Amino acid sequence: MASATKQQPIKDASNSSVRVEIFDQAYNLRGSDPEYILKLAEYVDSKMRAVAEQTSTVDSVRLAVLAALNIADEYHLLKRKGDGGTVNYEKRAHQLSHALDEVLKDHRRAG
Repeated sequence: MASATKQQPIKDASNSSVRVEIFDQAYNLRGSDPEYILKLAEYVDSKMRAVAEQTSTVDSVRLAVLAALNIADEYHLLKRKGDGGTVNYEKRAHQLSHALDEVLKDHRRAG
């Protein structure tokens, strides 16, 4: 199995197409940021190669689906982690707002 090598984006100025290789297959992808598209392609390629090394699967479609599931799992774990952080910040902000209201209420009574 060939190892992943750093690719150079090949940009077609006429249609903003970028040529990349994912698991030894060439693709022409469109987008405004060829470097970003290249990073995504390299990430997908590395995931497919990792799945190929861990399994005896040689079917590239099956490898692509398994790699997509791995990427989806990573995404949802990060999203869940991020959502938890947001909820905690919102809860803390509400607690601090309530505490501030109590302090201001006490201050008004005293003053």
